[in-house]
Amino acid sequence: MKDNLILIMADQLRADVLSPELTPNIWSIKEGGIEFTRAYCACPLCVPSRGAFFSGVFPNRNGSLINPWVEEDKQHGDVREGFDNLYGMMEDGWDSIHSGKQHFFTEGGKLESKDGCKVKFVATETTYHDFLDKNGKKRPGGLKFKTPVPEMVGGRRTRLARYSNPSVGVYAEGEEFFYDNYFATKALEALKNRDRSKPLFLSAMFVAPHPPLEIPEPWFSRVRKDAVVLPENVGKFYKYQSPLQMYNLTGVIGGHYKLDQWKESWRVYLGLVSLLDDLVGRIIAELKEQGVYDESVIVFTADHGEMLGSHSLYQKMCMYEESSHVPLFMKFPKGFQTERKRYDALISLIDVVPTLADYFGLNHRNSFDGSSLLPLIKTGTDKSLPSSVFIQYDGNGSRSNFQRCVLKGRYKLIVDLFKDECYLELYDVVGDPQEKENLVFMSGELDSTIGDMLSELKEHMRATGDLIVLPNISLPLFRKLYGTIGAKQFG
Repeated sequence: MKDNLILIMADQLRADVLSPELTPNIWSIKEGGIEFTRAYCACPLCVPSRGAFFSGVFPNRNGSLINPWVEEDKQHGDVREGFDNLYGMMEDGWDSIHSGKQHFFTEGGKLESKDGCKVKFVATETTYHDFLDKNGKKRPGGLKFKTPVPEMVGGRRTRLARYSNPSVGVYAEGEEFFYDNYFATKALEALKNRDRSKPLFLSAMFVAPHPPLEIPEPWFSRVRKDAVVLPENVGKFYKYQSPLQMYNLTGVIGGHYKLDQWKESWRVYLGLVSLLDDLVGRIIAELKEQGVYDESVIVFTADHGEMLGSHSLYQKMCMYEESSHVPLFMKFPKGFQTERKRYDALISLIDVVPTLADYFGLNHRNSFDGSSLLPLIKTGTDKSLPSSVFIQYDGNGSRSNFQRCVLKGRYKLIVDLFKDECYLELYDVVGDPQEKENLVFMSGELDSTIGDMLSELKEHMRATGDLIVLPNISLPLFRKLYGTIGAKQFG
């Protein structure tokens, strides 16, 4: 019989908060498998990140660019017809089960409602809301946990939207009615009742630690405030950080909180991470009880990260490490030989499905943009892997703010765009992982590096059919314009 696949994805999980103490169950997957230390999402936003992850194809190519919350831009949220996805590739031959957040959207309607879909969608956000309504319970969150934010629609008009803020509170309905407890319970029921004549594919898509930060006890009180140590870049807007972020909800919401408020948000966020870990532990325990843990490929990752006050920003939707760098652990079945326990090569989440297709021998009609990591895993090196990783952002609920990013070696180049304005940032993410110093303003010392990375980014955008085109940028003029402004504002 073929090996099993257990895919566990968190939502909005910072890679730097995992530890043996806070997240022992998630940590055990890393300890029993391998870690990719430089893994990045293809887009720091739920729907397009998952569209790219499950298809192994860049957002530009598959068409899923935004969260499709606004009717005018809704078509930009779906993965187009003709692109295979992991669910479809594993329908035949596996007992395929999904439980949790279903933010993988496909053209022609929800995946779970399409004729002939053989995946068992045992729990989704829709069934969770029905569960709450049936029991007369309220959802986590509410107006206290949302802030009004202006949002461009298609670059043509502004709407007033409400998006999650860092406010905290106790979810009074309790653990039983909290969304991820529901998803874990349904996943465990499905595991116990699965078709054991087939190998298992479990897709466990948790919401945690995505806001709202209204969570049940005992997790609300689990982390003490005096145990929270904030990263140095929390609450700071750096001198040459892109001012265009103040047009994005990350800056609109995040720019108004003081350190003590961030510390309380961090405390509850870490409690939510601990809740996530406890639920992962329940799934691991059931797999071990059934004797299939050692016969399973287990993948743990997140769709993107969370700023949580770093650079004075909140949520994701930007290219900084806290938002775009994600945890990625893979545990292979007993007896599978890997060269190392830790791989430091630049990796994109679009590489995961090609790796699984390679390992399991899955059929797929279209070509992937991602690369199989199996050669790297088996030998420790793979010169055929792309040397650069590309990330894009096209707005949240509609096409509005735009960011493009390329990582190459130790450098990350960010291009931030709003209306007719364009701002550049370059960081040495190896030497300066908190991205405090924008190297674009280093008197031209890295201009050739910036020029090469811009050219590579433009070529990637052209080749993938990007809907926007980067303007030509004069670095001396850029420094003249923004260096003076930056010095006056933050010097």
